[in-house]
Amino acid sequence: MQAVPSSAPKSTTKNSGRKILQKLWEQKYLYLLLLPALIWVIIICYAPMYGLYMAFINYTPTKEPFVKALMHSKFVGLQWFKYFVSSSDFYIVMRNTLAMSLLTLIMSFPAPIILALALNEVKGTFTKKFVQTASYLPYFISWVIAANIFITLLSADGVINHLLKTLHLTNNSILFFQKGQYFWWIIAFANTWKVMGYNSIIYLAAIAGISQEQYEAAKVDGANRIQQIIHITLPALKPTIIMLMILAIGNILNAGFEQQLLMQNNSIMDYSDVLDTYVYRYGLQNGALSYAAAVGLFKSVISLILLVFANFTAKKLNDQSLF
Repeated sequence: MQAVPSSAPKSTTKNSGRKILQKLWEQKYLYLLLLPALIWVIIICYAPMYGLYMAFINYTPTKEPFVKALMHSKFVGLQWFKYFVSSSDFYIVMRNTLAMSLLTLIMSFPAPIILALALNEVKGTFTKKFVQTASYLPYFISWVIAANIFITLLSADGVINHLLKTLHLTNNSILFFQKGQYFWWIIAFANTWKVMGYNSIIYLAAIAGISQEQYEAAKVDGANRIQQIIHITLPALKPTIIMLMILAIGNILNAGFEQQLLMQNNSIMDYSDVLDTYVYRYGLQNGALSYAAAVGLFKSVISLILLVFANFTAKKLNDQSLF
């Protein structure tokens, strides 16, 4: 039996390398267009990551340059992480973060799907464009304005209390921002209202890619619109839904920052404080930079673990994943 020449694998490797280089050269203009975005990501997202070392030291700002002061600070290892997990704040902050995130996920995840399905069924062009514009608009409104809208609507003499009194559902005004148990629901509804229309664009794009022949065949078989949605549209949206669900689970600890900061007050702090506002308060207001960095890194690590777990689960159950 004739042996395979030892030079064959090297020749194959060289040919593969040449093909890759040739492909890169053919698409050089696309990579040049990508270059500014790549530089931006490196400078803004990756370059500052050396500051994560602050979570493992006892850093105190001095007159020295930041990097020099960082290197000369005392190394404390996992001390700040242990302190956070063992503190009384841990339960309160994690409870609020998870509660708001889960409520937001329950409300905001199906909402854009329902909106996209409804918009897809609207035949009138003017009505469809009007609803789309009205639903997209909140996404582009600053949280400063959005928070003031909710504070005004839910105030003691606001529209919501006036409506409740008119319908005889209550005799006295409900102080929504004085009772912590209402705050989680307010944040969840505000988050849903703000992103519902914008997120529906993704599902509308996926619906637009469904072959119309499937709907025509379903009509011939006597399927009505509801049956077509259940048996054609939703199965076609399944990959998109799974991908977005994986990302949503990975962001479960990102309960928000601006909305809580703008709508919270001292009377409901035990219900409104989340990881991001906690980091802001200790890091920028109290000057505990190392402790705040440790809490922020803790959140990022847990989010990464959740993302990997959600991706692994989706791959096992549906053979679909992000990576």
